[in-house]
Amino acid sequence: MNISFENVSKVSALLTLTIEKADYADRVKKALKDFSKKASIPGFRAGKVPASLIEKRFGTEIKAEEINKILGEEVNKYIRENKVNMLAEPLPNEEKTPALDFSTQDDFTFAFDIALAPEFDAKISKKDKLTCYDIKVDDALVDQQVQSYCQRGGQHVKADNYKAGDMVKGLLTQLDAEGNALEGGISVEEAVMLPEYMKSDEEKGKFEGAKVGDIMTFNPSKAYNESQTELASLLRISKEEAAEMKADFSLQISEIMRYEPAKLSQELYDQMLGKDVVKSEEEFRQFIANDIKKNFDSEAEYQFTQDLRSYLLNRIGEVEFAEDILKRFMKLRNQDKDDAYVEDNFKKSLPELLWHLVKEQLCDQLEVKVQHEDVLETAKTFARIQFAQYGMINLPEENITSYAAEMLKNEQQAQGLVERTVENKLAAKVKETVTLKVKEVSMDEFRKLVEKN
Repeated sequence: MNISFENVSKVSALLTLTIEKADYADRVKKALKDFSKKASIPGFRAGKVPASLIEKRFGTEIKAEEINKILGEEVNKYIRENKVNMLAEPLPNEEKTPALDFSTQDDFTFAFDIALAPEFDAKISKKDKLTCYDIKVDDALVDQQVQSYCQRGGQHVKADNYKAGDMVKGLLTQLDAEGNALEGGISVEEAVMLPEYMKSDEEKGKFEGAKVGDIMTFNPSKAYNESQTELASLLRISKEEAAEMKADFSLQISEIMRYEPAKLSQELYDQMLGKDVVKSEEEFRQFIANDIKKNFDSEAEYQFTQDLRSYLLNRIGEVEFAEDILKRFMKLRNQDKDDAYVEDNFKKSLPELLWHLVKEQLCDQLEVKVQHEDVLETAKTFARIQFAQYGMINLPEENITSYAAEMLKNEQQAQGLVERTVENKLAAKVKETVTLKVKEVSMDEFRKLVEKN
C-alpha cells in the first residue's frame, strides 16, 4: 500500500492511495468464508454452498466492498495521524483516479481532493483591547416588572360604572329606524363587549359614565368598522348576515367587570414565585432585580461574543479557501438544490466557517473544553427563560432538567446549544486574557449601541 500527500496550493491538497492485492487478499478470503456460512442459494443447504460458486457469484462484489472499507480506514488514519487540518471531507478526484474494474484488476489507485483550513493567527493577549457592557437595572425597570406581576395576579371585580378597559355585559336588542325594538329582530342575552377595543371613537365614547341598569344605544357596525368577524361574534350571526347589518342596537347593561391588579402581598409573592421564596416587598423587588440582571448579563455576554467575532475577523482580514472543493462539497450535501443555490449561499457561509475555525484556535489556546454537563446547564438556562415567558417561575429543578434533556434530543437544538456553550465558556476565558474595559450602560444605551454596531 502506498499513500502520498501533495499540496496543490496553500489551501488544497491531493491525497493518492494505491491498494495492492496483498493489502486486501486475506480480508476478501475471510469475508467470502463468512458469507458462505449464511448464504442461501437454491439447491444447496445453508452453509453448504461450494466456495467456488460463492466466489464466482459474489467474489467481485465482496472484493469491492472490502477494498472500499480499507480505503476509508486508511484515508482517515492518514489524516488523523498526520494531523491534516482539513475542511469538509475528502472528495474523489475522478481525473486523477484511473478507471476501476474490480473484476479484472489487482491493484487500485484512488485520488482525493482535500480542502485545507487556511492559516491565520487568532491568538489573543493583553495587547488586545475589548469592551464588555454591564447593563444597569434601574428602579423604573423593577417598577415595570412589579406592575406586570401585579397585573398577572389580578382578578375581575364588579363595578357600578364604566371606565376605559372595563368589560360590559347585557342584553343587546336590534332597533328599527324609529329607535324601537325591531319585531323579530336580533336579541342577544348576556352579550359581552370590551368598548376600549372598538374602532370608532364616537361609538366608544357612548359608554363613558355608563352604569349598571342603564339602557344605551350604539351602532355595532360603526363601532367595529364593519368587521364581519367581530360583528358575527358579538351578534351571534353568520358573516354574510353581519355584512348586511347596519342597524342601531340598545344595550341594557346588567354587569360591568373591571380587572384590578393584585396588591403587593405575601399571597402574590407565593403565587408568582413559589411559597416563601420571598417574604417582603424588599425581597420581592430584589428577586425581580436579580432576574432582570441575569437576562441583561446574558444579552451583554452575547453582544461581547459578537464584538469579539467582529474584532478578530477584521484583524485577520481576508483569507483564502479552497472554494472549488468546498462548493463541490456543498453541492454534494444539497443534491436536491441547483447550482444557483450553491452560488447564492457559498459566499454567505465563508464568514461562519472562518468564525468556526477562529473559535477552534482560541479554544485550543485557552484550553476551553465543553462537557455534556456544561451543555445541559445551557439548556436549563434556556428552559427557564422559556418557562418565565409564560409566568412559570421557580419551577422544581427536576422539571427544568427533564425539559432541558428533551431539548438535547433534538439534533438541531442540541447543536445550537453546544455552540452557545462553547461561546459562553470562550467569552469567559477571553475576558481573563485580553485587556478588558467594563462599560456601565442603561438598557436604552445598550440597545442603541447594538443597533449602531
